[in-house]
Amino acid sequence: VQLQASGGGLVQPGGSLRLSCVASGFNFRFTPMYWLRQAPGKGLELISGISSAGTTRHYADSVKGRFTISRDNVKNTLYLQMDSLGSEDTAVYYCAQDDRGDVRGQGTQVTVSS
Repeated sequence: VQLQASGGGLVQPGGSLRLSCVASGFNFRFTPMYWLRQAPGKGLELISGISSAGTTRHYADSVKGRFTISRDNVKNTLYLQMDSLGSEDTAVYYCAQDDRGDVRGQGTQVTVSS
């Protein structure tokens, strides 16, 4: 299993970023997928999940209304559109096969700062 996340970076408060995660080594189109994050000094936080067909999505209260999860089962890619970013969103973001993050990629750093 390989999960390669990208798209992170430094963004000003109120800005947007789009994260991508390219998956390989398993049947992506049959697998629910998740985004988690880990802020400095804190544990992993599940922030969003999507069903295998992309028809069901859920969000943590902390990101609801600002983040949008999606997937492309032809490209084996998971996405996270992040809008209205604030300093509290600064974290390493991981895509994962499970909602605890036991099987996750290497992560991509998102830093929200002016």
